[in-house]
Amino acid sequence: MKRCKALFLFCSLLGAALPAFAITVYTPVNGSNVSSPFTLYTVAATCSNQPVTAMGYSFDSGAQNWIYSGTQMDGPVSVAAGGHTLHVKAWGNAGAVCVTDVAITVGSASLVPANALSNSNLQAIAQWNSVHDAGTPGTSNGWTGTQASPSRSGASREFYTTYTNYAGQRYTMRFGDDEVAQNFLYDTWIYIANNNSGIANIEMDMNQTMSNGQTVIYGFQCDGWSGTWDFTMNKGTPTSPNDQWIHSSQGCNPRSWGVNQWHHVQIQYSRDTVGNVLYNYVILDGATQWISAKVPSAFALGWGPTLITNFQVDGPNTSGSSTIYLDDTVVYRW
Repeated sequence: MKRCKALFLFCSLLGAALPAFAITVYTPVNGSNVSSPFTLYTVAATCSNQPVTAMGYSFDSGAQNWIYSGTQMDGPVSVAAGGHTLHVKAWGNAGAVCVTDVAITVGSASLVPANALSNSNLQAIAQWNSVHDAGTPGTSNGWTGTQASPSRSGASREFYTTYTNYAGQRYTMRFGDDEVAQNFLYDTWIYIANNNSGIANIEMDMNQTMSNGQTVIYGFQCDGWSGTWDFTMNKGTPTSPNDQWIHSSQGCNPRSWGVNQWHHVQIQYSRDTVGNVLYNYVILDGATQWISAKVPSAFALGWGPTLITNFQVDGPNTSGSSTIYLDDTVVYRW
């Protein structure tokens, strides 16, 4: 099988002309400078005269492919700063493979653009609710309220959790609605009081209802069991979902965080118009860790328009407790 490259209308094999193909990459353009995440917008109807059934992309050596059904891609893509070759790919219905290469230079991550909207001091809003996460075993209980100390802003939120048999307690707060925004930065400060032995996972989620009525779940956690940053993925369909945690290649363990001090966590993710989520990067105490994973995460839950943030603490033992504070919690969106 011959591999055809960027916008050549034909290539030859043993002197015979092969059928034409065209992958049109609207953004990014070849040789451009971009920031991460950037928008990949590309269309391909045929590949070697075969109707295109799937498109995808990879970078540089092409060790990992991101593949999606259909004849176009229009959504966020993430990669670390530096020079890269973006391989945009199309697959025909009879096995043909076509590739267009685009050279790009990725600058340092730009956290928030000037036009971003924001909801600040979310930790200080009164409407936080607490419930045992039925997806975890055992039992749990939680108390939450604002405190003046320890605090950065003068009104941090305390989460006191008790658990048995490795249970998790979820704290939830609705802070508005926005069906249009496709890019988010979750920015918060976390303080673990006294000791961290009672913490298995610290989970920081957000939910958003899209204009089509489906809800996108942005699930993200520091996983003390695997020692990684994790994200959620819908391995089913929106109407028949199968929500699962996926381990990233980046390390994190809340029991390795220093106690009685503030830790700065910034998580950036984006979505496309149908609810595929790009988990771009996380910055912990100033150190950037690239997640660069794009997964389906749309759910037909029947919710009305909403933006929700969840903070969850899971226990690592048969019983125990933990005390954690949040402060200066902001969600930026654009």
